[in-house]
Amino acid sequence: MDFSTVMKNKKWLVYFSMLLCCLFKYSISPGQTYFKGFGDVTTGFENNKVSFGLGEQDLFITSEISNRLSFLGETVFKLDSLSHSGFDVSIERFLVKYGIIGNNSVVIGKLHSPLNYWNDNYHHGRIFFPTIYRPLLFESEIIPLHTTGINLQGHDLGNLKFGYDLMIGNGLGSSDVKDNDRYKSFTAALHIKPFQKFRIGASYYKDVISKGAKMHEGRIITQQVKQRLYSGSVSYFGNKFEFLAEGSWANNTTDSTGKKKSLAYYFYAGFRITEKLTAYTRVDAVHSEEGELFYEKNNTSSFLAGIRFKLNYLAVLKMEYQHEDREMEGVRNSITAQVAVRF
Repeated sequence: MDFSTVMKNKKWLVYFSMLLCCLFKYSISPGQTYFKGFGDVTTGFENNKVSFGLGEQDLFITSEISNRLSFLGETVFKLDSLSHSGFDVSIERFLVKYGIIGNNSVVIGKLHSPLNYWNDNYHHGRIFFPTIYRPLLFESEIIPLHTTGINLQGHDLGNLKFGYDLMIGNGLGSSDVKDNDRYKSFTAALHIKPFQKFRIGASYYKDVISKGAKMHEGRIITQQVKQRLYSGSVSYFGNKFEFLAEGSWANNTTDSTGKKKSLAYYFYAGFRITEKLTAYTRVDAVHSEEGELFYEKNNTSSFLAGIRFKLNYLAVLKMEYQHEDREMEGVRNSITAQVAVRF
């Protein structure tokens, strides 16, 4: 059976992954390989209708190959909302990490682009999310969520717990196998942790997206786009209070429209009522100038409020009310509940 045939047989992939989960759930010696999983289910009320839905099943594997060399893989199975039985399989992270000296490392492979706090800390295990869904900054794909390439990184350096990422990778419109053009993306990100549980970060990203490039949602780029992204974040997750603010400012330049600016940001705040119960709120906004060609212009503002109840370290229950106002679709109000687990 060739590789293309295996990839088409998605059910085979699910069964194989379940088998791996059973075999490697705890550990395998001598390489100390660990296999874990995450999943979530939701129910929601919108437009006088109650719906139930399955979220993502995330299979997560790590392996300590030597005292300096390690591997991390993350594969997500997600139901296709347009099909009764179909689903998508995607490799979200696949990386090899080599420790150089101290807390400095070289990482090669596919990883979450090191641009923002959320992208650095929350991946596909919804149990760790402070809210049910990602902020609009990420759902709207204002920033590149993944990059395949090589990354020089460091963390917890010096008294300020300084960290950095310097990454060169395949640009937007490329596949995980090869770049679609001669241009490479470049990322530079810095952060500090002046005191415990407090973090300040900033990042810069540049890329050139070629004419004819195909994006994830199937859109074809009709002309070359030069992109520059500037991002910043401030976070604090204490014993009582939680706060996270992030913003990304994008400059997309084309020959026909010139430079067009887009801004996306959100503010999250939480208060821990008891050891297990947290009340929270989040405000989001995404805005693009008229004439923006790279992003699908759909200026949006959103407000949500919710509660998060930690059943134990393996399960979390969340419930939210959200008010959303989209330029193209209008106003939307919804109530959503989610149970997220790890296994």
